[in-house]
Amino acid sequence: MANLPFLTDANHAAVPIHAIRSADWKPWIERGSESLRRLAAAHDFQAQNARILLAPATDGSIERVLFGVGDKANVNVMGALAQHLPAGDYRIAFAPREFAATSIAIAWGLGAYAFDRYKKKRKRPAPRLAPPEGADTVEAGRVVDATWLARDLVNTPTNDLGPDALQAAAEKVANENGAAFEAIVGDALLAQNYPLIHAVGRAAAQAPRLLHISWGDANAPRVALVGKGITFDTGGLDIKPAAGMRMMKKDMGGAAHALALGQLIMQSKLNVKLDVYLAVAENAIAGDAFRPGDVIESRKGLTVEIDNTDAEGRLVLADALTRACEGEPALLLDFATLTGAARTALGPDIPPFFTGDDALAAEFAAASLETNDPIWRLPLWDAYEGDMDSPIADLKNTGDGAFAGAIFGALFLRRFVTTQAWAHFDVFAWAPKEKPGRPQGGEAQALRAAYRVIKGRFG
Repeated sequence: MANLPFLTDANHAAVPIHAIRSADWKPWIERGSESLRRLAAAHDFQAQNARILLAPATDGSIERVLFGVGDKANVNVMGALAQHLPAGDYRIAFAPREFAATSIAIAWGLGAYAFDRYKKKRKRPAPRLAPPEGADTVEAGRVVDATWLARDLVNTPTNDLGPDALQAAAEKVANENGAAFEAIVGDALLAQNYPLIHAVGRAAAQAPRLLHISWGDANAPRVALVGKGITFDTGGLDIKPAAGMRMMKKDMGGAAHALALGQLIMQSKLNVKLDVYLAVAENAIAGDAFRPGDVIESRKGLTVEIDNTDAEGRLVLADALTRACEGEPALLLDFATLTGAARTALGPDIPPFFTGDDALAAEFAAASLETNDPIWRLPLWDAYEGDMDSPIADLKNTGDGAFAGAIFGALFLRRFVTTQAWAHFDVFAWAPKEKPGRPQGGEAQALRAAYRVIKGRFG
């Protein structure tokens, strides 16, 4: 595990934190000392959302921390403490009763994250939290560690995280958890029938590949995770403008999510037979790049006309989903930074998910609320299927270019799925600006909700 910001015991010498709702502030402060009331008034502290007030002791040290959580904030706001408190040891003396102890620990760990690999001046050490009473800190540590893994992978620039390095990261996770690992690389993709993955990545200096992690009892229920691992996306011959290309190091965010979730499942030793498939390639431009108008036969046998080379993520996922379905999983989830349309619809904080399984959708909706991990279901709208028709192939890789881009992406993927219990997550994998528990940069979305659903079904 990463060096997580948790103490191993209650440590009552740690600085106490009082997390207070705005509505409870007045009666709370009236019970305090005159000096504390004056301090709060001087700083206009009224338990506003994410506000921190350090109360000094007579020797100049921090005697206690007052932390405002507003009236509408959820437990994720506790992550702001780890982002902004000075280094030191802290404990939760008081928090709203609806803030579950394990969730407080998770929020703290998420806020303590920093990506300073390339900084000469490293960030100060993160403040450490004593285990909140009743918290499962082992579980919290696993969730935080998985989230940090996904963030690290997304934040790392492509010159240090191309297909070779992403393979090394996946193999490391497999080895640390006693899992089997397989890599099908370069022309071996053609020999073993992954033509779409090969086509997307064949122009890059580092070869495309399908990575497969296999773990667990062969007789347990099968869970398959699939991730889009485009380590950089130029758009191909349908090249992106500079602004659209700037953040394309994060186009492997789906693979980062699938790998992190796989690690979480393996570390938790859930009763599943787990398969993780990462479709990895760089969508580069060279003389042998795939072209608009090409027709490529997929692993499933469906022929795909390339309408736009910048809709490449669904192509690599199509072959990976086909492979995953060959194992007849009881549950299949895929993660991909697939469409800008998803961000237009829901913004950067809420990833849409698609499924034709209403029971599974209800489980995800409940898990989202339980874990404070926002997601929102969008429809697999059958009436749009015809817009993917091609005059010369079984289908094309785009729909109506002006509208419903996220839905068309999901409908395309559905053509390659034979498992009833399937959900597709169109994640942004990025926090454009800092929020409590979410430092700016790479982000894991839907990870906690997906883990809750899998644990609820098979744990």
